[in-house]
Parts: sequence; C-alpha cells; structure tokens
Amino acid sequence: MTPGAEAPGPRRRGRPARTTATTGPDARTRILEAARTEFAERGYDKTSVRGIAKAAGVDAALVHHYFGTKDEVFAAAIELSFEPALVVPAILGGDKEGLGERLARYFIAIWENPASRTPLLAVMRSALTNDAAANVLRGFVLRRLLGRIAEQLDVPDPTFRAELAASHMVGIAMLRYVLRTEPLASAPPERIIALVAPTLQRYLTGDQDPSPDPGPATPSADPGRSPSP
Repeated sequence: MTPGAEAPGPRRRGRPARTTATTGPDARTRILEAARTEFAERGYDKTSVRGIAKAAGVDAALVHHYFGTKDEVFAAAIELSFEPALVVPAILGGDKEGLGERLARYFIAIWENPASRTPLLAVMRSALTNDAAANVLRGFVLRRLLGRIAEQLDVPDPTFRAELAASHMVGIAMLRYVLRTEPLASAPPERIIALVAPTLQRYLTGDQDPSPDPGPATPSADPGRSPSP
C-alpha cells in the first residue's frame, strides 16, 4: 500500500453497487427476458418479482424501479412479444382494404414463431386461471394493440369493434395453440389467414348497423277478389 494512503474500509452490506451490469438498458432487457422465461416456466401465480430479479442477476428493487408491480412486468413481457409500437403503424400503413389480412398475418406469425409462442402460451394459460393475468392480457390486447388500431380508423364504436376482433383472434389462439383442437391445430397458416382476414376487416371497417327488420311479410290482396265487407 502506498505510504500515507488510508486502508480501504470494510465493504458495506446491502444493495449491490450500481454498475453497468445492474443498471441501464442492458439490465432492463435482461429483466424482460427473465420475466418471459419465468412466466413461461412457472405461470403467473408462481412467478415473483424476486424470482425475476434473481434470474436476471439484478436487485429486486431495480425490477420495481423499471416496471413497478408484478402486473406491470407481466404486461411488459407481453409487449415484448407483440411490439405494438412497431406493429400498429405497419398495419395501418397500407391500404384500408388490406387491413384485415395484415392483422391476421401478423397475429398468426406471432403464434407460429416458437420464440414468441412459448411465453404467450404461458400468458393464455395464466389468464384462464388468474383474474389479474386475465385483466393484464385483456387490457394490453384492447388498449395497446387493437384499441389503437380501431381509434385511428375513425370509425363508429372503435372499442366495440376492437373487442370483436380481439374475441376472434384470442379464440383462434386458444383452440389452435392452447387446446390444439383439430382440424384447426394442423391447418396451414395461410388457410387460416385467408378465412379470418375478411371477418377482421368487417369487424374493424365494415358497416355494423344492422338492416332494419322488415317484420312479417303482409300477404298482398288478390286483385281479382273484392274486399270482404
């Protein structure tokens, strides 16, 4: 030790030092990836903020700093799969008549990709058994994804239209990827897209005002008969 220099004091216990390994964009990315893995392997109920932090190699306080509650980490993990900031402009960027096909193609591609399908399967299964997980999934799909699309289309009842589209796509995901119901589970993706796209198009841009019920047909009078007295 250099003469006159003070001896280093004992290392204090507690929260680890803030370094580039535990802070910054890289730490946030590791937390999200760890969250996706934890939710996929353990489900919503058994996943904890502390477990996510341990898997990411950071302090649990840092998870709370970036994301807040467990629900918010869950929502961020879903967003990592869907990437709405990139997808919504791409879906809305083409001609309006092709909206349903672009949306269907995007949705099926997300589920067909094993890297994004695994955490989404955990999300769907968790939503079936846990109200908090169901609320997070519903809020994300409606507000962050389909709600934004419907609002920018400038159509009547955008929220209702978004809910209809969400119900259709979530139903397909449930039957094809979670329950694996045949023949839907083994149908070619292009066939599903071709059949689903017109329905999504109608939900989001079509005229949803039902035609007035004309009521029961009134039999026409026989011109050859005189009216009864």
